Amino acid sequence: MSTRGPNSPQAQFARLKGRGATEGMPSRAGGERQAAVAWAAPLAHDGHMSERTDGLSVVFEDDFDAAELNREVWLPHYLPAWSSRAETEAIYAIADSCLTLTIPRSRGLWCPDDHQPPIRVSGIQSGNLSGPVGSAIGQQPFRDGLTVREAQETFWGWTPQQTYIEMRARGVVTQRSMVGFWLAGLEDEPQRSAEICVAEMFGDAVVPGKSTAVGMGLRAFRDPLITGDFQTVNLPIDVASFHTYAVDWTADTADFLVDGVQIRSCLRPPAYPMQLMIAVFDFPAKSSGTDNEEVPALIVDYIRGYARGAGGR
Repeated sequence: MSTRGPNSPQAQFARLKGRGATEGMPSRAGGERQAAVAWAAPLAHDGHMSERTDGLSVVFEDDFDAAELNREVWLPHYLPAWSSRAETEAIYAIADSCLTLTIPRSRGLWCPDDHQPPIRVSGIQSGNLSGPVGSAIGQQPFRDGLTVREAQETFWGWTPQQTYIEMRARGVVTQRSMVGFWLAGLEDEPQRSAEICVAEMFGDAVVPGKSTAVGMGLRAFRDPLITGDFQTVNLPIDVASFHTYAVDWTADTADFLVDGVQIRSCLRPPAYPMQLMIAVFDFPAKSSGTDNEEVPALIVDYIRGYARGAGGR
């Protein structure tokens, strides 16, 4: 696809910025909405601060400047109730004012005797709970009949509600890996289980140095009040470079932005507090047979939240 001329991604993006990203965005049955554009122009390496944050107050900020992960905010595990803390501990480093999550070759499978397809994961989350061992009370169960294997202490770090949240990050992915940033219902009540996917990027939908398919939107899961509205939008950005991925979450809409530019908008998002989940995944079944030495990674520069409504716990 040409990057120049009146129909180039850059030109389309310039016209989009001039009229507002949601103009002409058709509604569909069930409250779903199409993406504003299929392409947006390449943006600066260091991203773009959205004008939406003007006049808002920063209520949460983690620049990963400290030597250790802030354990008052983050749990360095991925959904440990269905496995154990020992087997779900994140592999990460903090250096150069960045958090780097990785999946080295030695990393075992997550829930190896239960989850299909096989996955490996390294992630952190800002909340956690479960019922007792043998109960079905836990976050994001991946199949019917799943039961808790290791009881978890209830933990709430930063669990925002109806606020503006952004993450500046870059990913190292191959055809078999992905990186992402989600807000997930706490499931302190079973129906409070929906998800706001701020951004998820699969390596097999990346053209290195040219474009990245970015998934964003709502997933209802077990919340009967939420209409699923998820879409992947192909953007001419390099996932290996730093970009800012954000959601402007209000009582009426969840607007999704990349480098300060709105790409999608979803109606009627969840109205309850949610926890942050940030992770890198590997899917061994997608292996080409020559990529076993590759180490996927998610490098996070910062995460910020701005006051809006309740602002979180």
